[in-house]
Amino acid sequence: MHSSIPSPPTFAVVGKVNAGKSSVLATLLEVDDDKVLRISSIPGETTDCQSFPIAFDGTEYLRFIDTPGFSRPVEAMQHIMSLCPGHQPSVETLRTFVDHYQGSGEFEDECRLLSPLLEGAGLLYVIDPSKPLRDSFIAEMEILRWTGQPRLALLNSKGASEEFMADWRSKLGAYFNLVRTFNAHTARYDERVRLIRSLLDIDEMNASSIQTVLRYLEMEWEQREEEASEAILSFLERALTHRQTATLAPREMKIESRRERKSQELAEQYFQSIMKMESRLHETLLKLYRHHLLTIEQGTEEYTRMDLFSEETWQKWGLSRTQLTMAGGATGAAGGLMVDIGTGGMTHGFGTLVGAVGGAVAAFFKGGALPDLGFSLGGGLKLESTDGQALAVGPPKSDNFAWILLDSCLNYYLQIVSRTHAQRDGVALLHDGRSLTRELTTEQRQPLAKWFASCVKGKPERSIEPKVFEAIHTALRTLNGSHTS
Repeated sequence: MHSSIPSPPTFAVVGKVNAGKSSVLATLLEVDDDKVLRISSIPGETTDCQSFPIAFDGTEYLRFIDTPGFSRPVEAMQHIMSLCPGHQPSVETLRTFVDHYQGSGEFEDECRLLSPLLEGAGLLYVIDPSKPLRDSFIAEMEILRWTGQPRLALLNSKGASEEFMADWRSKLGAYFNLVRTFNAHTARYDERVRLIRSLLDIDEMNASSIQTVLRYLEMEWEQREEEASEAILSFLERALTHRQTATLAPREMKIESRRERKSQELAEQYFQSIMKMESRLHETLLKLYRHHLLTIEQGTEEYTRMDLFSEETWQKWGLSRTQLTMAGGATGAAGGLMVDIGTGGMTHGFGTLVGAVGGAVAAFFKGGALPDLGFSLGGGLKLESTDGQALAVGPPKSDNFAWILLDSCLNYYLQIVSRTHAQRDGVALLHDGRSLTRELTTEQRQPLAKWFASCVKGKPERSIEPKVFEAIHTALRTLNGSHTS
């Protein structure tokens, strides 16, 4: 005789049509695929119950059910009360109501959303607090109270008017075990975890399963942070050690137009290579955080307006000159200023820099023969040659170049983890102009500076990579709000 497998704790997400039930689930469960979970401003898009399990290693520990919204709550309440004149409706009364009307063409939505509750599911009642508290909402709450199931009311604040918030709060306490606020369009990881933890307060019977889910969620999020840290570290190493090479034939050295064309091509190829590396990193991060609709913009018009040789640009990106000096990176005020301003914003739109940097390379060629040793241009590119024919370009000599690369990584990472899966507009993220590397601590910057210098020389110092990884990991945890001192 086989023993039955117990069902996991189940919670039905219920509420009025278009209250944001599907949006709450999309953010809570990180689902941004309309084929899996449809989100629409059109009322009544959810017409059937849909189950969403939370499983780890093949075992389901928690289940949520997306339900249709109430469509005729006042009439439904009246019909339910007519089934037990003079008495308060009970679970059995609700069961009689569902049995009577199911499949009849009347109260179809009410029957569908009540079915999982009658089978023992707890409930999350989603409310749009920008709507006034009307009789239809009172009817919904009465019906849900009659189920006798664990009940959590969720005020899905969308940042709209909170004129009616006090009215809602004063009424909800009489109908629900717990009331929480949750904005499905802004809630980040810690708020999602807090919502699941709230289930412990209304369903002590299933505390063990819910606590297991919380432990797994924490472990899984930490693993993502570690994988993201490793991906960023790998990108930085590839970008800082990259050299774009070409061979110049003797005839190309003698004809000025060919020299200029070759130099332009090489500089363009160098920056295109860095852009491709950056794009692969973005793809890794988007996949890691389960975003399928987002894209990252590179070389946009926003950056074409940037004056790469101005003091303003220097002030925007990477570390300040004081921070560079303290990190052990600056080589002197005058020389550092000249080079760093020249490469001030490189990774924030590599496609827009090719012309300026290529021109600097061309100007160098006009000045004479190729150097025998490494040479740093005023524009920031490092060139090396052998026998006057083999040429390698990159990386820019600027002490700030690596910090600008890291700035880009941190900025886009923050935008990716901050965007909820309920947002279905499929926009392209743009760098928001904030310098996050300047917010790193001295303890974080010092190993990074040393490692950056070794990568630029083409010999990454492996002995300090654990400290570099920890510095990046700590930065990501801080951006996530999960850093503890």
